This record gives sequence, structure tokens and C-alpha cells, in this order.
Amino acid sequence: MMAKNIGVFVTGGIAAYKTPNIVRLLIKAGYDARVAMTASAGHFVTAETLATVSKHAVLTDASEFAAPEHVAHVALAHWMDVALVVPATANTLAKMAFGLADNVVTTTLLAFNGLTLVVPAMNDQMWANPQTQANVAHLRARGVRVLEPAVGFLAEGYSAKGRMPAEAVVALFVQTATSDQFLAGCKVVVTAGGTRERLDPVRYLTNDSSGKMGTALANVAAAAGAQVTLVTTAAQPVLPAVQQVAVASAAEMKAAVEAHFAAADIVIMAAAVADYRPAQAADHKLKKTGEAGMTLPLVQNPDILKALGAAKTHQFVAGFAAETDHVLANAAAKLARKHVDLLIANQVGAGRGFNADDNEVVLLWPDRAPQPLARASKLTLASQILRQIQEVRG
Repeated sequence: MMAKNIGVFVTGGIAAYKTPNIVRLLIKAGYDARVAMTASAGHFVTAETLATVSKHAVLTDASEFAAPEHVAHVALAHWMDVALVVPATANTLAKMAFGLADNVVTTTLLAFNGLTLVVPAMNDQMWANPQTQANVAHLRARGVRVLEPAVGFLAEGYSAKGRMPAEAVVALFVQTATSDQFLAGCKVVVTAGGTRERLDPVRYLTNDSSGKMGTALANVAAAAGAQVTLVTTAAQPVLPAVQQVAVASAAEMKAAVEAHFAAADIVIMAAAVADYRPAQAADHKLKKTGEAGMTLPLVQNPDILKALGAAKTHQFVAGFAAETDHVLANAAAKLARKHVDLLIANQVGAGRGFNADDNEVVLLWPDRAPQPLARASKLTLASQILRQIQEVRG
């Protein structure tokens, strides 16, 4: 999303101690963050800590009238592009659902008319309580975006659903959140990462792909309302709505994609699939044999993208072309050879493409002029690519 002014509203759950890191991650992602907190939140994290990481004074009940020249909660509501309530306690969710405004957090939220995001965190029984679920459903019906609690170790000493998701996932939730559910109802399959082709139990052939671009596409698609399956070799943060299928080799990736292809509306092959694999993988560690080198026979892997291009019926199929030279010429040839609906070309090397957090690409269509997308974060590019795909699909 493009919004850059974010209000972070901290309420009185024990997970509040994690909020300084969330604020830091949001600032690193380019947001200007200002914090408001309830009195109860002060039992778990200090206003001084949050002021230090955000570089802004924290709005509290005690400080609301410190500057009489403006109404502080209204000024914050006017300044924000987006509101993030983290952690959102059952008590605050209930107040939001019923429009109560008895502290500086709920008063500011009531004065705000933009996109509101909530990250509930509480005991599992409180989360499962029918009243809490009704409050959450009511908020969702009003357009509030909800990042559901994770399953994990709770303060009470056992594992259950109620734990706040990892800070990186919360930041990802903010970065991908949109009030425009432009992929609602779509089934999307995305591949990510570099495949690993085994030589023996301890070695394999692979490449430098981090899986960041494919994972970004999966996360943005899920945030836009799609039902997403991510077939991946990589370990990158994902939203809870993304169904991950972990694979390693090209053969495993092919089987996983084929298993989900028939039901898919959009398939994006962002993974860097190995062209070759060892002709035979040893079942034991290969040893050096004197000073002579090793000859490694390779066989060609199946061309997954080409097979999808030939098999598609209703599916929109897109692929990636990572090139080091003659980028457009090589990608155009690949577009024709694979019979896909879109090929996304990018140059790799010199800090671009693999392992980087940003990228620049060119969209190649069968019947349109090449469309360059300027250098941006991979999440931003993912949003631009998916919106272009949906526009072409109609």
C-alpha cells in the first residue's frame, strides 16, 4: 500500500512489549509512525520507549491536553493514512465494535475514517468466546482488516490460538493491507525460491534465488482477497491466509503445481527452477578420489512453465525471466516459446533481482508493447503486477 502515515495504537495485552520492534520495522519500511497507548498498555511497555523508536511523543490519556492549541486525538486522526491496533485486546475490540470512546485510543479511532487494521492477541478462550467473534465479525463487516492470532505459547503456559503473530508478519500485514479486495474470489498459485537438486545427502545444486519476489506476490494476492497457494523452497514471512506447500526439487515443485493447477485462476511461476539435475543422486556422501576432478552427468529437468502454457484452459499463466544480458530479447523469445500470458523480465546481478528487497522489471505481453515497472520494493512491484494481471483478465 502507498499510505505512509501510520498511527500505532497499543492496548493493554502482554504482547505490547513487542510493539517497539513493530514500530521500528514499519519505519524501516518507509512509514512515519506515531503512537497512542492506553493506560493498561503502560504496564507492559513504556511511553518513553515508544517515543524513542518512533521519534514522536506518545499520545496517552495523561498527555492528551498537554498542547491546548489543538485537540490531540482529532489531530492524530487527521494526520493518519492508516491505523494499526496492536495488540488489540478483547476489551478494545468490543469498544471498537460498539463505538465506545473512553480513552485516548478509542477516541482517536472513533475520529478516524480511513483503513483500520487490528492484530488481536489474547488468551485462547477469550478469542474463541462467541462475543469476541461477533465483535470481530462486526468490525470486518465495517471494512476493518484483521490479522488473526497465531497458534503458539501463551502467557498462561500452554500452546493455543491467541498469540500475536511474529513482528515481521505484523509489518507485512500493514505493508500489504488494502481496502480494495481486487482479487476476491480468485484462486492464485505462486511458486518461489530456487530449487535444490541433490548430489548426495549433504550436497545439492541450486541458485541464488531468495524467494522474496514470489513470496511478495503470494502475500499481496492474499491481502487482496485471493485464495493463495504458495509452492516454495524458501523460508520467508507469509500472511496466515497463504497456504504454503514446501518443496525442494524441480520434480517436487512440478508435482505440487500440477496438483493445484486445475482449480487455479492465476498461476505465477516466480521460482528459479533448475534447468538440470544430477543424472543420479548418491545415497551416501561422495568422497574425493585422488587429485582427479569429478565429472558430473546432468539431465534436463521438465519445463514446468512450458507445460503449463500448453495445458492452460481458463488459467492466466505468468512466468519470470531472470537474465544477465540481452534482457528484452531473451525474455521475448521465452514468451513465445512458453506460450504464456505474461512474462516478467528482470536483470540479475549488481544488487538487482536475487536476494534484494527491491527490483525493477519489464512486463512482456503477447499482444502489447513491453511495459517497464520502475525500481521499487518487491511488495510494491507485486501489487502492480497483480493489478495489471487482473485488468487484463477483465
